[in-house]
Amino acid sequence: MRAPAHDPIPPRRDDAALLARPEVLLVDDDEVGLLTTAIALRERGFAIVEATRGEEALAILRDRKPDLVVLDAQMPGLDGFETCARIRALPGFERLPIVMLTGLDDEASIKHAFDVHATDFYTKDKDRALNWSLLARRLEYVLRAARTTVELDRNREKLARAQQLARMGSFEWRQGGGLTLSREALEVLRVGGRPPTLRSLLRRVPRALRLPSLRLLRDRVAQRRALDQDLTLDDGLLVVHVAGKAEEDEHKRFVGYDGFLQDITDRHRAQSQSRYHAAFDMLTELPNRREFIRRANLALEASRQHGLRHRVALLQIDLDRFKQINDTLGHQVGDEVLREVATRLRGCIRYHADIDDSAVEAAGPRAHRDLETVGRVGGDEFVVLLPEVTDPADAERVAQRIVLALREPMRLAGVHDRVVTGSVGVALFPDDGETVQELHRNADLAMYEAKKERDSSMVYGPGLLQRPMLEAALPGAAGRGELELHYQPQVDVASGRLVGVEALMRWRFNGRLVMPGDFIPLAEESGDILGMSEWALREAAAQARRWQADFGFDGTIAVNLPPKLFLRNELIDLIDQLTSDGGGPRRLLSLEITETSLMRDVVGVGPALRRLHQIGVDVSIDDFGTGYSSLSHLSGLHCAELKIDRSFVAKLGIEPTAVHIVRTIIALARHLSLRVIAEGVETEHQVELLHSLECTRMQGYHIGRPVPAPQFEHWFATMALPLPAAAGAGLAAAAHDR
Repeated sequence: MRAPAHDPIPPRRDDAALLARPEVLLVDDDEVGLLTTAIALRERGFAIVEATRGEEALAILRDRKPDLVVLDAQMPGLDGFETCARIRALPGFERLPIVMLTGLDDEASIKHAFDVHATDFYTKDKDRALNWSLLARRLEYVLRAARTTVELDRNREKLARAQQLARMGSFEWRQGGGLTLSREALEVLRVGGRPPTLRSLLRRVPRALRLPSLRLLRDRVAQRRALDQDLTLDDGLLVVHVAGKAEEDEHKRFVGYDGFLQDITDRHRAQSQSRYHAAFDMLTELPNRREFIRRANLALEASRQHGLRHRVALLQIDLDRFKQINDTLGHQVGDEVLREVATRLRGCIRYHADIDDSAVEAAGPRAHRDLETVGRVGGDEFVVLLPEVTDPADAERVAQRIVLALREPMRLAGVHDRVVTGSVGVALFPDDGETVQELHRNADLAMYEAKKERDSSMVYGPGLLQRPMLEAALPGAAGRGELELHYQPQVDVASGRLVGVEALMRWRFNGRLVMPGDFIPLAEESGDILGMSEWALREAAAQARRWQADFGFDGTIAVNLPPKLFLRNELIDLIDQLTSDGGGPRRLLSLEITETSLMRDVVGVGPALRRLHQIGVDVSIDDFGTGYSSLSHLSGLHCAELKIDRSFVAKLGIEPTAVHIVRTIIALARHLSLRVIAEGVETEHQVELLHSLECTRMQGYHIGRPVPAPQFEHWFATMALPLPAAAGAGLAAAAHDR
């Protein structure tokens, strides 16, 4: 009976019984040999699919894929060699194990088998018998090797996919052998065509970083370190992370370098963006305080390394009256001003946006010049760093350049032409400080001095040390008994009668008298002015009672108060208490507020003025004519007096318009039923002009200087009360006789 060529119904590959058994496609035109070989292999654990011709084997492979194919070399039609070649041409069968089984053992047949990509070649003996156990072991070995190869390929594919996802690739560099890059590394480097050499890659390194990169290649210690390297490509910047280890020969000599590289451009960009946000001001794109201090420290260190052959200058810039822009035009326009100021400041120096320590070190001995920069350290506070100043006058010239640049009008919101000036303070290393903090503090002191005149600059000097000393000593000055009041008379020249006194605060510090212009602004900034003003009120009220009891003083003592005090609810209670204790009349104490302060917060101050009017305490508007008050404001404020500002009095007899201004203020006061008094009267001619304009109440050096209470009492006792019609001569003589 003829044996079937193969199983009539090929077993299904997913049959559970066959899953654990390797499937072999056995192809042999000798049906007896096919049958006996199939039986022998089945007994040894293989699942067999049989075919008698090459064409039949190819047909079977279209429907299934066995684990291994055993081909007889000599068959009619398609022989084993041709069948093997066609199997290899089928998609997915490139690595299928194929064993050629034949009685041919000549060298040409063996070579032919491997030329058509057979996996192995097994020779029958001369009587075509087979050693079945040996064949089975041979097939198992081939299967294991194939499975290992498949697993390696699979792992390579996984690794390749992982490297592609991680944008990573390997490389190898050997001395004398050049650079070898994996396919994934070539993708990372975006290289197409001919692989790059190490030299060509180094040309892609930015010039400033090329020398440090070469040093790392030559440094055996550095070769064991990872580094991030910038490369300039045609389509932009590439940042690669390079890591690996140096390779040595048997004599411990360096022969090459094995490692991997990874594209970290996105991570580097994100980190750079994060560092930028941490180091730069988002509104002006200037270095912030921390970044500016870092650069300033680099500049100071460079100066020390060069033996202090050059100075470092720090300039502090503060905009004048910037708050008014925010208050009147809005914060959006204020931001526009800050951006424009930043642009102008950058135009005054050689500005560099991005400077790091390594770039300065790599660029050579003059690299510190690139640290020249401008930063924003506060709301409207800017700083400039000049890292190499050979002559202090150079820093002064830059400061003046900044003042002039800021003075140019700005077009704001497309419609407003506004001049925004600035005050600049200059401090130099090492003359004015050994650290950035000391330089910043002293430049700040110089800037505050410049701010007294506005739109100017000031270089720090030892005399400016007074400010921090005063700031430190000012708190608690009243409690230590260092404050005192000086009194300046207010006289009606028509009658020669003393109508009032203004109490002016003085501070006796370290044995000398500090003038109000030197400590009042400091007290207002720190908030100490509130406690000092309350002290002044109590002291003035007590003095008024003593003078009333001693020589019948019936005038008023005026105390100038800051606007913040009028906003405090306890002010009315304090005034009520001070003017009620001891039974003295309330008119002994009056309060002054400057017109500018009043107009800044009319709504907030108004209720306090009305309440003071209700309890019988007069309020005087000081420095009148310098603010922006209107008739409607004045009529509803319940004030008792206007004080003509000294700037108008000083111009009387010099500028014709001054007479018209003073006459208008007097007419306004009369229309509102307010008293009017002129301050800053220093000449007899001014007395006569004011008297002719029907302003008879006056205050100034020509009448009497501010003096302590005992000297004022002497002045009061010797003053000639009746005055001549001319009103000036007798009063002036009495004022100077003390």
